[in-house]
Amino acid sequence: MLRGAAVRAALLRAVRGAPGRAGLGRAVPRAEEEEEEEEERQRGGRVPLYPGHIPTTPLQKALLAAGSACAALWDPYRHDMVAVLGETTGCLALPKLRDRMRNDPEGYRILQERPRIRLSTLDMARLGGLPDGTLGREYIRFLEDNKVSPDTRMPAKFVDDEELAYVIQRYREVHDLMHTLLGMPTNMLGELPRSVLPTDPSDGFWPIGIPDPRPREVHGEVSSIPVPAPLSSVICEVVVKWFEAVQTGLPMCVLGAAFGPVRLNARKLQVLATELLPWAVRSGRNASCVLNVYYEQRWEQSVESLREEIGIFPPPAVCV
Repeated sequence: MLRGAAVRAALLRAVRGAPGRAGLGRAVPRAEEEEEEEEERQRGGRVPLYPGHIPTTPLQKALLAAGSACAALWDPYRHDMVAVLGETTGCLALPKLRDRMRNDPEGYRILQERPRIRLSTLDMARLGGLPDGTLGREYIRFLEDNKVSPDTRMPAKFVDDEELAYVIQRYREVHDLMHTLLGMPTNMLGELPRSVLPTDPSDGFWPIGIPDPRPREVHGEVSSIPVPAPLSSVICEVVVKWFEAVQTGLPMCVLGAAFGPVRLNARKLQVLATELLPWAVRSGRNASCVLNVYYEQRWEQSVESLREEIGIFPPPAVCV
């Protein structure tokens, strides 16, 4: 009886295949198991899901989030730390943004085609030659005035989903377009009476959003190119972060909106709290999802008409 059981066991192993050996009728199930194991490893974040992806555990993400938050608060210009903070804390907000894009025809097309805003995909000369007031021309003006490049946006690394990684990458690449649409800082105020402008050329004050005609030194030479006052960029970045916080719900934006004003003086804080922030919050709530706009096909459209289409209210005329 024992011998019969041993024979049956041997036959069963021959049919199923012993561990590490090919058995009859086992090739297809083993291949399926390997595929399932590969999918399980991907879900567990143990293998890269896209170029540049760094798999991390929940504990590692928590440590990265805490460290990057401290570094970003200490030095807001550490864009690498801001990027890490956005990726490691966006686990709830990013799926909601992705779903909003999926449920919008234009947003769904963006998810399918995956456009990128980079120097290699932009015709800078053509955009710079568009009429004033168009999205393309004002975007190029913003890049030139602030000496920034679309290529400075870091690629996603710590998002454990390929599609969500593109969503946060898209958010980063349209961030400068948010400045353009919101009128921050180059054309925010529109026309102001000359009485608000300083009469002393040596005065360090200049209204936010008004081009500064005073000569400045560029690469050792004096230039009279109009530029916004340096302090204006701080206020404008805070306002944009409030708009983005309402729009996206990303903890990174909320943190930047909450702690961004700490270095402003009382006068600027008052204007920020009474004029700019209420406008940014109302615009963020009223506007449709800004990730659902195919900006690459809107370069010739005027900024004003695109604001109206999205639902962004005209920026207030204030002076700080």
